[in-house]
Amino acid sequence: MPRIQIDLPEQFTFSTEITLYIGHINYGGHLDNALLLALVSEARLRFFKSLGYSELDVEGVSIIVADAAVQYKSEAFHGEVMVVDMIAADFGSKGCDLLWRMTNKETRREVARGKTGILFFDYLARKVMPVPENFRRRASG
Repeated sequence: MPRIQIDLPEQFTFSTEITLYIGHINYGGHLDNALLLALVSEARLRFFKSLGYSELDVEGVSIIVADAAVQYKSEAFHGEVMVVDMIAADFGSKGCDLLWRMTNKETRREVARGKTGILFFDYLARKVMPVPENFRRRASG
């Protein structure tokens, strides 16, 4: 079975630090695979905030997650500080991918990489909306 391969850019436009707490750790003693996505969601919220947006208001529209892909690279453990780098890329008319990489701050060991596909969405009308041009310019660096 072929494995997911995610190519990342050389540079990212956003970076944030997140400490791993005991609630992020599974019975194997390392970062739980499902909770990794929760950490990426926190980083995504911070990414939007750094641009002056919230996930519910990006130039008057919201976002909705359409898909996610993860490539695990190594274990991560309680108390470690993770650096999550992120950039918006691969824009279409209604959305884009948020490419991300998680590394250990101290050792620079890559823990995981991935992409989260987002669409712009009007929750009142329950329909997908075009990518706001101002967001496209600002988020892709």
